[in-house]
Amino acid sequence: MAQARDAGCTGEDAEVTAWISAATERITAYTQQAFEPTVMAIVADVAPDGTCLLPRRVRTVTAVTPVRAGDDAPSLPSSAYRVTSSDVLGGVDAVHLRWGGYNDLIVGAESWAGGWRGLFDRWGAEQARVTGEFGYATVPVLVTQACALLAAHIQAAAAPSDADSTASPGLDVDDEGNNVRIENDDETTTPVAPSASTGSTQVDALLVGYLNRVSLIGGI
Repeated sequence: MAQARDAGCTGEDAEVTAWISAATERITAYTQQAFEPTVMAIVADVAPDGTCLLPRRVRTVTAVTPVRAGDDAPSLPSSAYRVTSSDVLGGVDAVHLRWGGYNDLIVGAESWAGGWRGLFDRWGAEQARVTGEFGYATVPVLVTQACALLAAHIQAAAAPSDADSTASPGLDVDDEGNNVRIENDDETTTPVAPSASTGSTQVDALLVGYLNRVSLIGGI
């Protein structure tokens, strides 16, 4: 909040917090990243070699479930896949399926039937649902600065002119003409749609190193 104020945000704490939230949403849409550890489920395509590229930085994976139309597949045991993360230099965020392992008590996954790899091949699943924790361990300094600058930018762009204030008496404005009414009655949550820009070329430049292009490969 202090950084947002230094960047030019004004108003009560609740108002500044709202502008920071708006900036965070735009940054998420632009970068397609999670900049703090976040628990989520991701559905991603599985390549013919069993590689499942994930559009977020992997921290931990708790469940991997093949997605099959009209049928519920069991979660795979950890021995049936390998997890890699870009948190490790040179690594990619992915779950590598068909890795190995077997369970003689599961029909089709027995050791003599090819184990989990053979069962996955017979399922013919083209996607997998991966549940776990994704995102950066801590928010990068440049991203924090970009968020503060963008919060101030959004507030300045939303400030109505004197004519707008007169034409719209329902607006709640402070002494500087800033609209301070920020309401959201929609209780539903939807994924943040990809965006070509945050709306600020300065912020775009700060974030260019954090753009996530894996999502374009994975079709997410």
